[in-house]
Amino acid sequence: MTQLKLTNSLTRKKEVFTPLDESNVRLYACGPTVYDYAHLGNARMAVVFDLLTRVLQTLYLKVTYASNITDIEDKIITRSRETGEPIDTITKRYTKIYNEDMEALGNMAPTIQPLATDHIPEMLAQIEALIQNGHAYEADGHVLFNVPSFKKYGGLSGRNRDEQIAGARVEVASYKKDPADFVLWKPSTNDEPGWDSPYGFGRPGWHIECSVMAEKHLQLPFDIHGGGADLKFPHHENEIAQSCCAHGHEDDLTSFAKVWVHNGFLTVEGEKMSKSLGNFTLAHDLLEEGIHGFVIRMALLIAQYRKPLDWNQNCIHQAKKTTQMIYKTLYDLSDCDVIELDEGQKNEALSPLYDDLNSPLAISNLHQYCKEVSANPSDDEKSLLKAKITLLAETLGFFEKDAEEFLNFGNDDLDTDKIEDLISKRNEAKAGKDYTAADALRDELLNMGIEIKDTADGTEWSKT
Repeated sequence: MTQLKLTNSLTRKKEVFTPLDESNVRLYACGPTVYDYAHLGNARMAVVFDLLTRVLQTLYLKVTYASNITDIEDKIITRSRETGEPIDTITKRYTKIYNEDMEALGNMAPTIQPLATDHIPEMLAQIEALIQNGHAYEADGHVLFNVPSFKKYGGLSGRNRDEQIAGARVEVASYKKDPADFVLWKPSTNDEPGWDSPYGFGRPGWHIECSVMAEKHLQLPFDIHGGGADLKFPHHENEIAQSCCAHGHEDDLTSFAKVWVHNGFLTVEGEKMSKSLGNFTLAHDLLEEGIHGFVIRMALLIAQYRKPLDWNQNCIHQAKKTTQMIYKTLYDLSDCDVIELDEGQKNEALSPLYDDLNSPLAISNLHQYCKEVSANPSDDEKSLLKAKITLLAETLGFFEKDAEEFLNFGNDDLDTDKIEDLISKRNEAKAGKDYTAADALRDELLNMGIEIKDTADGTEWSKT
């Protein structure tokens, strides 16, 4: 059987992926905190895990992909105070926008998209288990996880004791037994959202949310967990600690998730893209500017998922050229017969993606296939190339729209009457053998951003 290799953050090695249950491969990726628009770093995570899901679907009959919505968190409370809007209004609005934006980028909806606020009883049950197992304690209205109680803490991130404390400095408080301890439950004031609990009126800490949602919807252990590299510490480290210790598996870090996958940072001039640094670009803004979602997706896949991707205008420019070339090739092949690839041909086409989601090589292969089409091969060779291009592009997450629709994207803003008039005049000039005038009219169309193609059925046009 074809093997998928993934770099496992837990072992720090590229390994052959072996599912726990081939009849249902289960993966979880940490979703957004919904108080604002998603920036491109958030979008990269969504695109990477959508790609991973698609690749898994080429190998296994059922893939269950869960990605949560964090709808209770201090940033949401702060936004509500700043705007005067109810929290529920804010979280519902930005959840809808996030899902619409990610769909525009070619992402499938997760199989399961749980809300944190729907899982408070399960969070309280896990907190109680951690207290009973000697890994958590109550202090000053809080419940905290005691990091020194878990000897394998740091196993995912590789951070030593000093680095763990440094990473927790922002949360150091007098009621902590240890500076690295982290909050499982915190008190809420009367004007803050909260729930009754054995520890008082309060709300969950961020880390406990994903532990509980992953366990409830995927069962433990499950196959793959991950997200952006910034989540490795402390968020994912804390998830492992909570889940292993709540179930008495302190010696087995894989008792929560077997494989951990993390995508690299999106950077701007070498610095991580983030809202705190103010150097972020919103996926929503790019879409509003009229950049097609598939072009943004192509730009996010140009670098291998584990590598940093430096974002600049050239990313969009190159991605647009590549995406248009692929769609144009498929449009030119629209009359070719559709053939079914055999297993060997499928594996050949998808082989870069089976090697740790090597999207740059997959895109390079698409370039090569398109180049071979332009060399005017035989009809049988064209049909084979069309099948390979279609399979590889669909697995990369493109072609939810047909080629003609993509090539005409944005044409609603064009003066179509003028375009058709110029094409008509050009055809008249050609018929009268006035080729100088015909060429001048073609150039005028090109200056308008319009490319034309003469076919047996007439002249067709599309945006360049």
